[in-house]
Amino acid sequence: MKRIFAAIKSGLHWQIAIGMAFGIAIGAFAREAGVGYWVTDYVAVLGTLFLRALRMVIVPLIVASMISGITGIASGKDFGRLSLKTAGYYVGTSLAAILTGLILVNLIKPGIGAPLLLQQTPEDLAERAATVGDTLLRIIPTNPLKSMIDGDILPVIFFSLLFGFFVTRTAESYRIRLTEWFQALFEVMMRLTQFIIRFAPIGIFALIAEIVAETGFSAFPPLAAYMATVITGLAFHAFITLPLLLILIGKISPWKLFKAMSPSLLTSFSTASSSATLPVTMDCAENRAGISNKVTSFVLPLGATINMDGTALYECVAAMFIAQAYGIEITLLQQGIIVLTALLASIGAAAIPMAGLVMMTIILKAVGLPLEGIGLLLAVDRVLDMMRTSVNNWSDSSGTAIVAKTEGEDQLSVLFAKDKPI
Repeated sequence: MKRIFAAIKSGLHWQIAIGMAFGIAIGAFAREAGVGYWVTDYVAVLGTLFLRALRMVIVPLIVASMISGITGIASGKDFGRLSLKTAGYYVGTSLAAILTGLILVNLIKPGIGAPLLLQQTPEDLAERAATVGDTLLRIIPTNPLKSMIDGDILPVIFFSLLFGFFVTRTAESYRIRLTEWFQALFEVMMRLTQFIIRFAPIGIFALIAEIVAETGFSAFPPLAAYMATVITGLAFHAFITLPLLLILIGKISPWKLFKAMSPSLLTSFSTASSSATLPVTMDCAENRAGISNKVTSFVLPLGATINMDGTALYECVAAMFIAQAYGIEITLLQQGIIVLTALLASIGAAAIPMAGLVMMTIILKAVGLPLEGIGLLLAVDRVLDMMRTSVNNWSDSSGTAIVAKTEGEDQLSVLFAKDKPI
């Protein structure tokens, strides 16, 4: 018993798991007792405070980490090599996830005979959806400071990449001063992040309790086949595709990496936000998995913004489900369009809760499916959002470890050491 309590006290992932369990119990009890409002009005405040604290550090952490990481790269050649490896991994895994979802939805056909549980589609979904062209244009900020204030991460990353690269091209005296300043800023932001992470079990308890108290479990059975298809696809990608890449390319133990990243994975599940989880992910990657700051500061912020394997898979399955539910036949050409659009839409999706649902409008428009079909997905989207965000986070973590290994980092041996606790 003492060992159990010691493990819980020292293991953040155990504390988070216990917080999630208590959240489910309290939320379900409050809903059944008819006092769900007490959870949503009062307990939920703790979750909101935790999310706000995480979001507070996102932009300065990204700016500091990316600039300090790039200035730590020895040469432009190293920068280009790291960029190509990262981009290649992200595009490859997203495409693999989409094809997995496409195969499963064609085999299972969850939309055939599905009840049309149509609700009114929120009009702002169509208004908030951006075209692929808008996404590409949005990468280059007209005002970097405004992008930072608005929390628009993609242009912030683009500006930080350019700024960091050209810091390495200035005179040595300036380069040294700027490098030291941004490295110091990064150290401060990581210490602040670690302080906030201590409250993760409490914040996650409140977030889970709020979700269960609001939605309960009754909305899920009518869409069980759709959920099963998405969950099967996510599980295949998370437990087969990504581990195979870790083993074959990185020569890394998936289980060891999973244990090292478990606090981050649990946090991403409860918050359903890759951006909000980014500080936790960076902390786990460096301090638990032993990946260098040079790699984590470059790969992870980029991944939290553009690498959405779980979201891409979900969008593909959801579009096909809607077509099946409406009895609309989708040709092979249209399925190809869905694959390409889902890939681009997942890259452009914001790393916030329900962002994938917003981007669904792009895919539905691309193949002429009714936007009202989004109403089919609303009842269960929050649960699936939590799951696909965890897969997004696991893919980011796996990619970071693989890139680090291919860069020759020896400290990754911590992922194999049997006698060294993670």
